Amino acid sequence: MSKACGQIKPCYLVKPISVTLVTGRYLTHQRGLPTLPVPPLQQTCEGYIAALEPIIELDELQHTKEQVDEFQKVGGVGDRLQRALEKRASDTENWLSDWWVQVAYLEYRLPVVVHSSPGLVLPHMNFSDKQGQISLLHLYFLPLYNNETLPVEYAGGKPLCMNQYYEVLSSCRIPGLEKDSLVNHAKSSEPPKHITVVHNFQFFMLDVYNNDGTPLTVDHLSIQLDRICSVSLQSDAEPIGILTTQHRNSWGKAYATLISDKENKESVSAIQRSIFTLCLDGPMPQVSDEMYLSCAAIQMLHGGGSQWNSGNRWFDKTLQFIIGEDGTCGVNYEHAPAEGPPIVALVDHVVEYTKKTEIMQSPMVTLPMPRKLQFNINPEIKKDIEEAKKNMNILAKNLDMRVVVFDQFGKNVPKMYNMSPDAFIQMALQLAYYRMYQRCCATYESASLRMFRLGRTDTIRSASSASAAFAKAFDDPSKQNIEKIDLMVKALKAHRSYTNMAISGQAIDRHLLGLKMMSIEEKLPLPAIFTDRAYGKALHYQLSTSQVPSKTDCFMCFGPVVSNGYGVCYNPMNDHINFAVSSFNTCKETNAARLTQAVEDALLDMRTLLDQTPRAKL
Repeated sequence: MSKACGQIKPCYLVKPISVTLVTGRYLTHQRGLPTLPVPPLQQTCEGYIAALEPIIELDELQHTKEQVDEFQKVGGVGDRLQRALEKRASDTENWLSDWWVQVAYLEYRLPVVVHSSPGLVLPHMNFSDKQGQISLLHLYFLPLYNNETLPVEYAGGKPLCMNQYYEVLSSCRIPGLEKDSLVNHAKSSEPPKHITVVHNFQFFMLDVYNNDGTPLTVDHLSIQLDRICSVSLQSDAEPIGILTTQHRNSWGKAYATLISDKENKESVSAIQRSIFTLCLDGPMPQVSDEMYLSCAAIQMLHGGGSQWNSGNRWFDKTLQFIIGEDGTCGVNYEHAPAEGPPIVALVDHVVEYTKKTEIMQSPMVTLPMPRKLQFNINPEIKKDIEEAKKNMNILAKNLDMRVVVFDQFGKNVPKMYNMSPDAFIQMALQLAYYRMYQRCCATYESASLRMFRLGRTDTIRSASSASAAFAKAFDDPSKQNIEKIDLMVKALKAHRSYTNMAISGQAIDRHLLGLKMMSIEEKLPLPAIFTDRAYGKALHYQLSTSQVPSKTDCFMCFGPVVSNGYGVCYNPMNDHINFAVSSFNTCKETNAARLTQAVEDALLDMRTLLDQTPRAKL
């Protein structure tokens, strides 16, 4: 979520984490939120042309302008689609949300690992044995199924939609042959009372509520987890979880084979229904201190490959909490039900909760043995597992992940100059990319639409004519510092302006998607602007970025969205910035380490320019 849309602030409490029925208070809050608007057609068409200006050639831009002019004519196809979209908006809670989940996630067929599901790395915990690993559960995860409450969040004084918090617990993605689906068992008449624990590639069903409805205490949980580890270490098992790393069509076929066995189907159902999955990981590769954070990010993102922890997961599960033997901890989450900021807010809430929690002595009770989930592995499933291992290892080898803590300054410096920290970092990214490639590229930054009911995201297009002018001028010796400052200020203002448009439901990308989806629903020929090469270039995000701020000194990471692109996630703290940058090794044009260094250099050079130019201090 962009910092420019305001610091999230908690207010009154409404949400029991383990709530199974939507409360009246929640419904009242949700109904009070505005519905997502449909922007004016002419506004979006003009914004689309403006977004293309820094990334395509003039002759191609002129061709696209002609197509856009034709599209938006009164009485033309664009006008018709606009009216149909406005009607859909008046008839639904959110005209975009169902389409977005389908198109962006459930119909997306690349593996969720790396390509879709983000990882979150928490501060390193100081323990180095199995008992320390087990006892950590109370520190981070016990509050998630306690009957605690989360505050309604505000941004810029406006309440935000809280629906995503209801979607992440007891939910799971289900693979299909051509399209996936989502299930959420928290809203069922008999909500789950168990979590799934996976250790040594074996899955266990652990009830976390007593018969009287009270949650297990910390020491009871420790006893149960100790039992699970003891049992799982007595035997080896096929890493059935590695199947969830496959291409979605391949996994859909393997899934049908897997659940054709009754016992397998029951075991898979127990995983899917569970509140969340807890992954007690084996060791990760030994690396230098400099590379530790990068290696930790890889563990959270994909587990390191079949020889490490990729099989110790169920990647379709919405929430997977990961605790490594060496104190490396974090989260992997399946992206379809929620965005990053709610996941981080959950973690922040848990960390805050644990600071206030006193561990009480538990009463003596007889605890039922956790149930090991059994899988019958026939030759066909065994073949699928081996194929998944091979493909996961190729993907793991291909991903280059670099995590750095930029410690020269944080959001304090942009604030000192009355500049948006997010815009400042985004312009550093634009400058870094231009220095590396001598051109601009389509840049995606996630903007939250949560001020609207069931809102998800829209795109902040960080590459603008203003950012291009700034990047091109920065290293030009013929330009005076005062001119460079002026261009920097214009670029920052342009970014802030676009951010405000995006979070207000007035950006171009989701509107264009809605018009395209409307033409498909109405069985019309796809308008020329959507088959134009320029549209493909506009959506080819070589910089896919996201700011995910948190109270906890953590960072999120994800893979690139195109083969020759970068994934860049950052968490600006007051005096430092956590960056996670990814690229693919198979692309010779991209290099995560080079971009990371270029971003650090750009940040320092931008600050130096501000410090050395008197006007900037006014």
